[in-house]
Order: sequence, then C-alpha cells, then structure tokens
Amino acid sequence: MTVKIGILSDTHLVRPDNHFRRQAAACFTDVEMIFHAGDLTDLSVLDVFADKKVHAVHGNMCHGSSRNSLPTKKIITVGNFHIGLIHGMNCRYDIENCLLKEFEQVDCIISGHTHIADCHRLGDILFINPGSFHGTGRYGAPGSYAVLEVNDNLSCKFFEVPGL
Repeated sequence: MTVKIGILSDTHLVRPDNHFRRQAAACFTDVEMIFHAGDLTDLSVLDVFADKKVHAVHGNMCHGSSRNSLPTKKIITVGNFHIGLIHGMNCRYDIENCLLKEFEQVDCIISGHTHIADCHRLGDILFINPGSFHGTGRYGAPGSYAVLEVNDNLSCKFFEVPGL
C-alpha cells in the first residue's frame, strides 16, 4: 500500500486566504498526510488541512504562537521509514551534514528555508526540500511543493503550484 504525503514549506502567511485554500485543495487532494517544513508563520495555515493528518515544525519567520506550539524538529514514522522534519534555518553551509547532525537513524530528512526545491540521496538518506509554496523565487518564479510516496521505498516528485 502506498502512502502519499504532501510536503510544503515557507508559506509565509499571516492567515490563510481563499487563494491559498484553492491552491492547497488543488495540490493536495490526493494525499493522506501533510508535512509542513516551517515558516508557515501562523498556526491557522494548518487549518486548511483539517481533513488530513498534519505534521509541522516552526521556522525562523513563525509568529510566537507557532514557535510555542510547534517543535523545531520531529521524527515521523510512516510504514517502515523514519522521516525527519525540520525547517533547517541553522544550516547555511554544508546543508546535508548540518541536517544529519540533527537526526539519528532516519531514512529521509525534509527541510525548508532555502526556497529552492531539491530532492537527492546522500548514501541511504533521501533529502527533500519542497521549495517555497508561494512564488518567492527570483524573477517571479512560481511556488513549488513535493509529494513523497511511501511503499517499499521512498520516492519524491515536485510540482509547480498552480496560479488559480
């Protein structure tokens, strides 16, 4: 059985608006879980995903309520895999090694902060950064998100956030 997990980061919203609700519905209809890798800014952003199992961490741009309610990092077990979730705000250089120091014995590390979508393996560990959900890239680049499929292995796909 395959479990689909929607991954987003860096939404930077004071509160979810109708535009964000439409985008989230379009992007994450077919997923069972949501992983938010920080900088959601306000906890109300997670209310959009009330029909999903949600795991989230806070980032450096989060309001005090988010910082007090959400952990800096966490490990989630899905199937036979241990997945680390962190914003990664303290990892500017040598990002992979910095993230590896935060987690022991995980199969995957999901982070945000850089606003750059990336998925690659280093040894046996899959690293995923979904990029910024809102188009905050250079030259009007659209937002991005990822879907992690968990079955006998871990696989990741990236998508562009629709304008709607």
